[in-house]
Amino acid sequence: MIRIVIAEDQRILRGALGTLLEFEEDFEIVGQAANGEEALRLVREFQPDVCLMDIEMPVKSGLDVAEEMKRDGSSCKVIILTTFARPGYFERAMKAGVYGYLLKDGSIEELAEAIRRVVKGKREYDPELMMNAYHEDNPLTEREQEVLRLAAEGKTYKEIAKQLFLSAGTVRNYMSEALQKMEAKNKIEAIALAQEKGWI
Repeated sequence: MIRIVIAEDQRILRGALGTLLEFEEDFEIVGQAANGEEALRLVREFQPDVCLMDIEMPVKSGLDVAEEMKRDGSSCKVIILTTFARPGYFERAMKAGVYGYLLKDGSIEELAEAIRRVVKGKREYDPELMMNAYHEDNPLTEREQEVLRLAAEGKTYKEIAKQLFLSAGTVRNYMSEALQKMEAKNKIEAIALAQEKGWI
């Protein structure tokens, strides 16, 4: 029996996915989450074989959860289901070790087959998403992405510096490097652009 957790913030879609996948004789839905934090808790609690994960969810994104699961050394295989073909998302998903990266508009039969292949250790990536992924490279270093991500959460330079064990001056330097690379006029514009591209 393949044990599955579904993480999707849209209740109707989450319910429909759960109901349709339950029709498969070899699938068992062990948990459903409406946000990233809930998803992480369910994965840690139930140790499922697969977690179907939306990217854009409240509290923590699907990519944040995948990254934390990788740090945990979780054996649960993540399949990202998304409507977003943003290059930065795919890049982050690859670094987080996700096994599947698929568009939400596929059929339930295709998804069921993809789940079975992933459980056997195969990787399932939507060709359209892969093509978009190589369209534009992320110019930001990991540290610059971290600084922008924390700034997007509303943290001050001082708070970011404390969290990353850096000086406030160093944090400012990372931010100004990021602004230059993205040709952004200010921090707000840089954050918006990085989020739109899926780089943070």
